[in-house]
Amino acid sequence: MSKVRSDTVVSSARDVRLGLPLALAAAFAFGMSGGWARGLIDAGWTPGAAVTARIWVAALVLLIPTILSLRGRWVLLRRNAGMILAYGLLAVAATQLFYFQAVAVMDVGLALLIEYTAPVAVLLWLWLRRGERPTRRSILGAAIAFVGLVLMLDILTGADVNVAGILWALGAMVGAATYFVLSAKVDTGLPPIALAGSGLLLGAVGLTVAGAIGVLPIAWTTDDIAYRFGSVPWFVPVLAMGVVATALAYLLGIASTRMLGSRLASFVALAEVVAALLFGWLLLGQLPDLLQALGGVLVLVGVVVVKLGEPVAAKFVEPIPAGAPALPAKNVYEKPAEKEL
Repeated sequence: MSKVRSDTVVSSARDVRLGLPLALAAAFAFGMSGGWARGLIDAGWTPGAAVTARIWVAALVLLIPTILSLRGRWVLLRRNAGMILAYGLLAVAATQLFYFQAVAVMDVGLALLIEYTAPVAVLLWLWLRRGERPTRRSILGAAIAFVGLVLMLDILTGADVNVAGILWALGAMVGAATYFVLSAKVDTGLPPIALAGSGLLLGAVGLTVAGAIGVLPIAWTTDDIAYRFGSVPWFVPVLAMGVVATALAYLLGIASTRMLGSRLASFVALAEVVAALLFGWLLLGQLPDLLQALGGVLVLVGVVVVKLGEPVAAKFVEPIPAGAPALPAKNVYEKPAEKEL
């Protein structure tokens, strides 16, 4: 018996019961990375060293699942080499590097909220590049998110704004938008776990080369890392970021997207912002003030409205072989529907 899922319909209540906890777990796993990274950076690690360690650990953990998912179809890697290159260097390495650069000088929750305006950037890109005019609802959502961003950054109150942190976070937002656009490609034949694993490996190699030639500052220490609850050995946050906040988060995200469909899964993934705020408080004692919290809520509301304004795609259905994973990513901008046989 076949099951057909679109961005708005889930055929099985059992899938929802199983998929929602997995999606929430993926969001909370992704959300903890900024807090762990800030502890490393405060101890003397450069953002480049922290993100390189994170991506290498995740790439090694996902190496075997990536090989198994390809089932000997190595031609898929060669056929999609350009997309994997862009995915690994831009959507993975650059996004995470810019995010870690941002959390080095601003609260992790605020940095992630700025990054999470990426659906608005995707909206503009589709309009300018492909001529896909946004719906009124999407335009309204973008306006709400912009107002929230202004409040969140305390611009109206004349507060000191870390311009460098904002620019790094906006860079992460552009990288995340690239991630959504690349992840939405359904005609590649490349299993999502293979895209994630190969992208992480390529990103890790790229960051290592950049560090070796002096383009990316790389420095670290083996001293214990201090957090709000106490000090831990340096490898604890490195493993937490690489294994839990990246490799496990990708696996949970892919599994939940397959059960829920990418549209519902992308809404649940907004819990990552809540997780970032929670871990920012637990690990670092960071809490937004009332105005920033209100701005953060408006940003999330705006993103939800933007995504609700996305046209539901029924233009074509891409068949997926039995047993193949669904589309990757915690928050994929995707128009086509899925069909599982």
